[in-house]
Amino acid sequence: MMIKGDDIKRLIPQRYPFMMVDEFEQQSETSAITALTIVKDNYFLLPDGMISPTGLIEHIAQSCSALAASLKAEGDSAPIGMIVEVKNFCCHRRPLLGERIQTTVSFGFSFGNMTLAHGISVVGEETVAEVDLKIFMQ
Repeated sequence: MMIKGDDIKRLIPQRYPFMMVDEFEQQSETSAITALTIVKDNYFLLPDGMISPTGLIEHIAQSCSALAASLKAEGDSAPIGMIVEVKNFCCHRRPLLGERIQTTVSFGFSFGNMTLAHGISVVGEETVAEVDLKIFMQ
Protein backbone atom coordinates (compact mmCIF):
# COMPACT_ATOMS: atom_id res chain seq x y z
CA MET A 1 0.00 0.00 0.00
CA MET A 2 1.60 3.29 -1.16
CA ILE A 3 0.17 6.55 0.18
CA LYS A 4 1.26 9.96 -1.14
CA GLY A 5 0.14 13.59 -1.27
CA ASP A 6 -2.82 14.78 0.78
CA ASP A 7 -3.72 11.18 1.69
CA ILE A 8 -0.79 11.25 4.16
CA LYS A 9 -2.97 13.53 6.33
CA ARG A 10 -5.10 10.56 7.34
CA LEU A 11 -2.00 8.84 8.78
CA ILE A 12 -0.40 11.65 10.79
CA PRO A 13 -1.96 14.42 12.88
CA GLN A 14 0.68 17.02 11.94
CA ARG A 15 -0.09 19.66 9.32
CA TYR A 16 1.88 22.19 7.28
CA PRO A 17 4.48 23.44 8.01
CA PHE A 18 5.21 20.62 10.44
CA MET A 19 4.47 17.60 8.22
CA MET A 20 7.60 15.47 7.85
CA VAL A 21 6.32 12.53 5.75
CA ASP A 22 5.60 12.72 1.99
CA GLU A 23 5.21 9.02 1.18
CA PHE A 24 4.27 5.90 3.13
CA GLU A 25 4.56 2.24 2.18
CA GLN A 26 3.58 -0.41 4.72
CA GLN A 27 5.79 -3.48 4.66
CA SER A 28 4.21 -5.49 7.47
CA GLU A 29 2.29 -5.00 10.70
CA THR A 30 5.53 -3.96 12.41
CA SER A 31 7.46 -2.06 9.73
CA ALA A 32 7.10 0.59 7.06
CA ILE A 33 9.14 2.70 4.67
CA THR A 34 8.50 6.43 4.43
CA ALA A 35 10.04 9.27 2.48
CA LEU A 36 10.49 13.02 2.79
CA THR A 37 11.94 15.41 0.23
CA ILE A 38 13.55 18.43 1.87
CA VAL A 39 11.95 21.59 0.44
CA LYS A 40 12.80 25.24 1.08
CA ASP A 41 9.85 25.85 3.43
CA ASN A 42 10.58 22.80 5.63
CA TYR A 43 10.14 23.83 9.26
CA PHE A 44 13.44 22.17 10.28
CA LEU A 45 15.58 23.51 7.41
CA LEU A 46 18.40 25.65 8.83
CA PRO A 47 20.03 28.67 7.14
CA ASP A 48 22.97 26.46 6.10
CA GLY A 49 20.61 24.54 3.76
CA MET A 50 20.57 21.37 5.87
CA ILE A 51 17.83 19.85 7.99
CA SER A 52 18.40 19.96 11.75
CA PRO A 53 19.07 16.76 13.72
CA THR A 54 15.78 17.44 15.55
CA GLY A 55 14.04 17.38 12.18
CA LEU A 56 15.45 13.92 11.49
CA ILE A 57 14.09 12.66 14.81
CA GLU A 58 10.70 14.26 14.10
CA HIS A 59 10.60 12.67 10.63
CA ILE A 60 11.25 9.24 12.14
CA ALA A 61 8.64 9.81 14.88
CA GLN A 62 6.02 10.86 12.30
CA SER A 63 6.91 7.77 10.29
CA CYS A 64 6.10 5.70 13.39
CA SER A 65 2.80 7.56 13.75
CA ALA A 66 1.94 6.76 10.13
CA LEU A 67 2.68 3.07 10.71
CA ALA A 68 0.48 3.04 13.84
CA ALA A 69 -2.36 4.76 11.96
CA SER A 70 -2.13 2.28 9.08
CA LEU A 71 -2.89 -0.50 11.56
CA LYS A 72 -6.12 1.14 12.81
CA ALA A 73 -9.56 0.39 11.44
CA GLU A 74 -10.69 2.28 8.34
CA GLY A 75 -12.13 5.66 9.31
CA ASP A 76 -10.32 5.91 12.67
CA SER A 77 -8.30 9.07 13.10
CA ALA A 78 -4.51 9.11 13.29
CA PRO A 79 -3.26 8.41 16.81
CA ILE A 80 -1.92 11.30 18.86
CA GLY A 81 1.48 10.42 20.25
CA MET A 82 4.46 11.80 22.09
CA ILE A 83 8.12 10.92 22.05
CA VAL A 84 8.87 9.73 25.58
CA GLU A 85 12.51 8.79 25.11
CA VAL A 86 15.20 9.17 22.44
CA LYS A 87 18.04 6.65 22.69
CA ASN A 88 21.08 5.86 20.61
CA PHE A 89 20.52 8.75 18.20
CA CYS A 90 23.29 9.00 15.65
CA CYS A 91 23.26 11.69 12.99
CA HIS A 92 25.84 10.62 10.44
CA ARG A 93 25.04 13.54 8.13
CA ARG A 94 22.34 16.18 7.87
CA PRO A 95 20.39 15.98 4.59
CA LEU A 96 20.50 18.96 2.23
CA LEU A 97 17.75 20.99 0.61
CA GLY A 98 16.40 18.96 -2.32
CA GLU A 99 17.51 15.58 -1.00
CA ARG A 100 15.02 12.74 -0.45
CA ILE A 101 15.22 10.91 2.88
CA GLN A 102 13.95 7.32 2.91
CA THR A 103 13.26 5.88 6.33
CA THR A 104 12.52 2.39 7.59
CA VAL A 105 10.73 2.23 10.92
CA SER A 106 9.96 -0.91 12.88
CA PHE A 107 8.01 -1.51 16.06
CA GLY A 108 9.42 -3.71 18.77
CA PHE A 109 7.98 -4.40 22.21
CA SER A 110 4.68 -2.73 23.16
CA PHE A 111 3.08 -2.50 26.58
CA GLY A 112 -0.19 -0.62 26.96
CA ASN A 113 0.18 2.68 25.13
CA MET A 114 3.99 2.54 25.03
CA THR A 115 5.85 1.21 22.00
CA LEU A 116 9.54 0.82 21.32
CA ALA A 117 10.52 1.75 17.77
CA HIS A 118 13.66 1.84 15.69
CA GLY A 119 14.28 4.06 12.67
CA ILE A 120 17.00 4.24 10.05
CA SER A 121 17.09 7.07 7.50
CA VAL A 122 19.09 7.00 4.28
CA VAL A 123 19.75 9.33 1.36
CA GLY A 124 20.45 7.08 -1.59
CA GLU A 125 22.64 4.32 -0.19
CA GLU A 126 24.09 6.47 2.62
CA THR A 127 22.76 6.11 6.18
CA VAL A 128 22.18 9.61 7.57
CA ALA A 129 20.50 8.86 10.92
CA GLU A 130 19.51 6.06 13.30
CA VAL A 131 17.50 6.22 16.50
CA ASP A 132 15.56 4.17 19.04
CA LEU A 133 12.36 5.80 20.29
CA LYS A 134 9.94 5.09 23.10
CA ILE A 135 6.59 6.44 21.98
CA PHE A 136 3.33 6.96 23.88
CA MET A 137 0.26 6.73 21.62
CA GLN A 138 -3.36 7.28 22.61
